[in-house]
Amino acid sequence: MRLNAGCVPAAMRPLVALAAALVSLPLAAATIDVRVQDARGAVVRDAVIYAVPEGRQLPLAKKSAVMDQRNRMFVPHVLPIQTGTSVRFPNSDDIRHHVYSFSPAKPFQLPLYKGTPANPLVFSKAGVVTLGCNIHDQMNAFIVVVDTPYFEKAADGSATLSGLDAGRYTVRVWYPDMRDEPQPQSINVTGNERVAVSFVAGRGTVSAPAADHHMHGHS
Repeated sequence: MRLNAGCVPAAMRPLVALAAALVSLPLAAATIDVRVQDARGAVVRDAVIYAVPEGRQLPLAKKSAVMDQRNRMFVPHVLPIQTGTSVRFPNSDDIRHHVYSFSPAKPFQLPLYKGTPANPLVFSKAGVVTLGCNIHDQMNAFIVVVDTPYFEKAADGSATLSGLDAGRYTVRVWYPDMRDEPQPQSINVTGNERVAVSFVAGRGTVSAPAADHHMHGHS
């Protein structure tokens, strides 16, 4: 309901105006700028950057995503998603494909088909899901499933995580052919703060159990 200014007592009008102004203000949200490069300073392509809130769990996503097949290739080569996301696997080629994964995070088989399978697959467990095609050995791709909505793919070695609530986060990175995960970074952000973080590929490893839990290597 919209108030008519003439119906509000004169003494209360400043308070009403202040309340309206506060409602219209955007909520404070932090931003983390991330860069991933190798030891020589070259960018690392297709790196997935993600910030996991510390001390609190987030609900599963109710989102959808697409992993296409075009020109005998998976598109995109790396697809980051949040746990709970459903993924469709259309085949846009004029030949049949047989998509599979043996990864613990999501083992599955989509036998030879054209078009789009009727039911998408829900990815409810964090981890790296390595995709292949039983017919075309050159086809491979990765679905990177993370327990947070704060993630981006750094196609050119840089990514920005925005809209973060105030609090402490563990910032992590994954990229194709990764052997040792760069050391995760714990960062506290407040208000509209903007923080810059950088990772060097292959430098600063973590213990094997933690790395396995957080998508170390390929399955």
